[in-house]
Amino acid sequence: MVSGIDYLKVGKKAPNFKATAVYDQEFFSLQLEDYIGKYIILFFYPLDFTFVCPTEITAFSDQYKRFQDIGAEILGVSVDSEYAHLAWLQTSRESGGLGDLSYPLISDLKKEISTAYNVLSDDGVALRGLFIIDKEGIIQHLLVNNLSFGRSVDETFRTLQAIQHVQNFPDEVCPADWKPGDATMVPDPIKSKEYFSSI
Repeated sequence: MVSGIDYLKVGKKAPNFKATAVYDQEFFSLQLEDYIGKYIILFFYPLDFTFVCPTEITAFSDQYKRFQDIGAEILGVSVDSEYAHLAWLQTSRESGGLGDLSYPLISDLKKEISTAYNVLSDDGVALRGLFIIDKEGIIQHLLVNNLSFGRSVDETFRTLQAIQHVQNFPDEVCPADWKPGDATMVPDPIKSKEYFSSI
């Protein structure tokens, strides 16, 4: 079941949902509000037992500790049942499966979550939507790819770091390709020249 808003954009509250998830070979009930106080990487993928999807899902799992170390959790969602998720998790990576994952996979069999996040395709599967939600439950970043090409875990991580920086230092903004340790700028016509004169 999903509760939320009838429009979705950056700066707005992420629609809450309650659904069945699979983690560590077990089913459990999960709701987005359980994660308030942490950053959330919420990503959608089309279907279990497909081709691009396992490359993304396992890539996020392999880098999960990096996200966890900076206060973020990862949640994956598709329109498959929890039983399909479990079967895919019990299939080895060598055979196109997932093996064990470091985060839950959520079942959106009724397609309510995909609809609420505006990523449900005309064919009834989720597009490759990715949302970074902050500790207050506000969407800070969203990206939607079509079905045939995957997303970058490294770019997701970099974007999360930039979000965290500007939230911790609200008088600064991050320029293109910013990474921790790089110069930021002050969003002011005069003070910003310090940044531009240094590049």
